[in-house]
Amino acid sequence: MNFSKSMLTTAVIASLVGLVGCNDDDSTSKTQVDTTNLQYVDPLIGTGFNGHTFPGPVVPEGMVQLSPDSELIGWHSSSGYHFDKKTLFGFSHTHLSGTGMGGLGDILFLPFTENKAKYIEETDDYRKAISVKMDKTSEIAEAGYYSVKIAENGIKAELTASERVGFHRYTYPEGQPQRLKIDLNSILNSDWGATSLRNKLTVSDDGYTITGERDAAHFSGWAKNQKIFFYATFDKKIKDVYILSNGQPVDGLTAEHVSSLIYDDEGTAIKRVKADVTAYVEFEDGGSQTLNAQVALSAVDADGAQNNHVAEADMSFDTARTQAREKWAKALNFSIEGGTDDQKEIFYTALYHTKIAPMVHQDVDGRFRGMGKGSIRNGEGEYSIAYGQATEALPNFSVYSLWDTHKALHPLKTITEPTRAVQYAKNLVQKYTESGLLPKWEHLGDETGTMVGYPAVAVIADAITKFPDAFTQAEKDLALKAAIDSSTYDNYATLETEWDKGVLDRTLTKHIDYIEKEGFAPAIQRDADGDPIDPDYTIESVSYGLENAFYDWAIAQIAKAAGDTDAEATYLKRSKGYQKYFDNNPSEYADYGVTGFMRPVMMDGSFMAPFDPYGTAHETGNYTEGNAWQWTWFVPHDIAGLKTIMGGEAAFQKNLEATFTAESQGTETADMSGLIGQVAFGNEPSHHIPYLYNWTAEPWKTQEVVDHILDDMYFAAPEGVIGNEDVGAMSAWYVMSALGFYQVNAADPTYTVGRPLFDKAVIPVDGGTFTITTENNADNNMYIKSVTINGKALDDGLFFNHTEFKPGGELKFVMTGDKTQAIGAE
Repeated sequence: MNFSKSMLTTAVIASLVGLVGCNDDDSTSKTQVDTTNLQYVDPLIGTGFNGHTFPGPVVPEGMVQLSPDSELIGWHSSSGYHFDKKTLFGFSHTHLSGTGMGGLGDILFLPFTENKAKYIEETDDYRKAISVKMDKTSEIAEAGYYSVKIAENGIKAELTASERVGFHRYTYPEGQPQRLKIDLNSILNSDWGATSLRNKLTVSDDGYTITGERDAAHFSGWAKNQKIFFYATFDKKIKDVYILSNGQPVDGLTAEHVSSLIYDDEGTAIKRVKADVTAYVEFEDGGSQTLNAQVALSAVDADGAQNNHVAEADMSFDTARTQAREKWAKALNFSIEGGTDDQKEIFYTALYHTKIAPMVHQDVDGRFRGMGKGSIRNGEGEYSIAYGQATEALPNFSVYSLWDTHKALHPLKTITEPTRAVQYAKNLVQKYTESGLLPKWEHLGDETGTMVGYPAVAVIADAITKFPDAFTQAEKDLALKAAIDSSTYDNYATLETEWDKGVLDRTLTKHIDYIEKEGFAPAIQRDADGDPIDPDYTIESVSYGLENAFYDWAIAQIAKAAGDTDAEATYLKRSKGYQKYFDNNPSEYADYGVTGFMRPVMMDGSFMAPFDPYGTAHETGNYTEGNAWQWTWFVPHDIAGLKTIMGGEAAFQKNLEATFTAESQGTETADMSGLIGQVAFGNEPSHHIPYLYNWTAEPWKTQEVVDHILDDMYFAAPEGVIGNEDVGAMSAWYVMSALGFYQVNAADPTYTVGRPLFDKAVIPVDGGTFTITTENNADNNMYIKSVTINGKALDDGLFFNHTEFKPGGELKFVMTGDKTQAIGAE
């Protein structure tokens, strides 16, 4: 049954309006909004090289990310778009920003004028999927807006968005038919196993509405539990529609197709036939060459999509675009003085990228899809009801790329968006109540088990440590229970009955079991063919051992906040586990100029041999997306202890210098980009390394390296991000570093200074604004002569606490071009 707006009761509409924005900034001001900063936002930055961002419109934290798809397979299809490609498959409504994996690209629209036969796929090979060419010279990407012309037929496509609705405006050439392909089976990264299991589409009797869904509840690829529902309306009546289901024409106005498996003669499944429903729609011209469409999404159900449409779609394209711009103007509320236009463009675009995710993943009526198959939650969820937060709306967020974002993005949020930082921490714990484990890499209510360790604990510890009064005792206790359950192996058997085993094995990994029993994660020994001799051991053992030691330190901070001294002591002891992996052997490593490396350890406690510090293997080696050079430095929670096992202050500094000057051996994987010696800045495990000189007798070298990175590894161009942007992680590093500071330990409220880029910056903090001023700033004046915060000297001249970010406060730098005048240069 198709419901008109008039059929919704006044009470329902009132409830929808009240919940339309879980987003802090989702209502636009009636007064004039200053959009000056938006001139410096270029969503095309990061869409080239390996940045993997998308250029299409999204509002801050918006659930709809409407963007062109120019890549459907391969690594560059993670975001659906690569700047170097002119190919256009259409405009889909969901994307990930900056990741190395995809699987979205839901509900693809492609306008056309020609005979529909040109746009009908004759093969299920996505390398041959039907596409057109973009006129790249016409392409415009702005905050909240995207447009491009299609080269073959001259159609101008324009896109904008609200939180839950994508707005399309297509202008067709004069006298040409106004046609639209709606493709429910198109998907990104299909070559990595992404597919949908069920497509359904219905054209309404009134001829102005098309609804449908894509069901990927048992996703065969990266994420296994995705559902999307849509409710699309058009401002012109549908003149004709041709629907294909599994390649066959359908009589009537509804089509549904469920995927199936193909078996070989022995009964083994060898291939999955994707769900495949596509509609080719022609509209009445209506005396205009412009067609408008509003497409609302829901992860809950069809009613949710319609409710979202009622709440957000009742406006013109231009109004939606204006509101999107105003939301971005409010979100990018930093004031910058000094610097070049390119530097401002890089800065504000980086800030833009930090506000795309985590996104609010919740319908206007408060419902959302929780963790676990078929899990529909309501309002603030069980967490709020049980732990006394019913008076405080707790939005549901999604797309937590935590291994990447806990290092800089979440610390940045604690400074400039403290309410959100606390909400993220509580939301992560809520997801634990839904699934039994804290999220690792959560994706639209689904755990993927991607990357290393249990990084959610760092985000939670950082928020609780900085804002202890924002958490009740019950909340702290629950956060600690969540952290302990996610870092111990005892509950594996219970969870195995509820989880997909493959995902559980990637989330609650075997490393944890070994660390609990043996004190370390043993490496996998392989035979001559490269096969594991004992597959029960652990891949990427060094990275897991080091990361988990840091996460255990973070759990100790949660325990301290909760007042559990026993748990605090237990996890502080576990946090020393990194020491097991360091091989201090200066004579053996003399040719490398270091005293030792973090090495794989065998089950008998010996170091794996032979050993090559340059050795790396993607997802099958001993290090995650890196080698021993980079991972030797991942002890952010105990730099003093790292100095000790390396042989003292001088050895620490010697090893650091050798890492920055080591030559490349050509063995790096694609993730190991942005090399400075063997510091792979293009990936997050190296992001803190430039700041480690602040723990040496030569802190001015941090200023040199940070200056080099800010100048030479970020550009105002599509290729302007040196590696995967990783859902705001690379951008957050730039924002913090350009402001002049960084948090090396993501669970400790201590910052250290680097090289401020701008003469003056005014940033939002809890209760007001905070100012960073830089005197004698110039391109060559990269060295800090002096620095104070709120009129006081910094700890050891280089460090300050989060409590110093006070309304009206000031971090004041005085710079010099003379290295001998720099702090620490004597």
